[in-house]
Amino acid sequence: MVIKCVLVLTAAALEAQTPNLKPHSLYTTLSEHGCKLISVQEEGANSAQRCPGAGGFSVLVLDSDSRQSVTLVSRDGRKYPLRFWDVITHSFSSLGPKAEWRVSGAPQRTIGLIIRVNANEDPDTAAVTSYLAVAKITPSEVCVVAKIHPSANANTKAREAADKAASAPCLKPMQ
Repeated sequence: MVIKCVLVLTAAALEAQTPNLKPHSLYTTLSEHGCKLISVQEEGANSAQRCPGAGGFSVLVLDSDSRQSVTLVSRDGRKYPLRFWDVITHSFSSLGPKAEWRVSGAPQRTIGLIIRVNANEDPDTAAVTSYLAVAKITPSEVCVVAKIHPSANANTKAREAADKAASAPCLKPMQ
């Protein structure tokens, strides 16, 4: 009985010390209140804001002619443009207020990113279609791998896509 109790307590202690190996989410802001405006060009209506990121990345939120996208910037300054305006929508768009980073392993590493892209695909109405853009983050490649359409389980689908993104091909620009 004593040995069984010791084994149970030892297993519980080890479990408490074991880092979360399953993918999970961290969130950072994309809102103007949590980001720093770094450039504005009146002509062409272009701007860029630097926002906090995760896993050694910061996020540049880019606005060009009322279309938004992001570029991830690594610690060493490498830039990875995600080009939402080419792979998610050509329409006027805005980003959701936060980025969801998928992280996994021990030590923890960033494996994916999910950002809401709100697109006004019918300029005759105020209707907005809200997509989830899913990007993979690997040592050799950072790109958008999935465009999740609105549905009751869109967030779950986006997380599943991000968690499996390492082997997914990059989306090609829309025609």
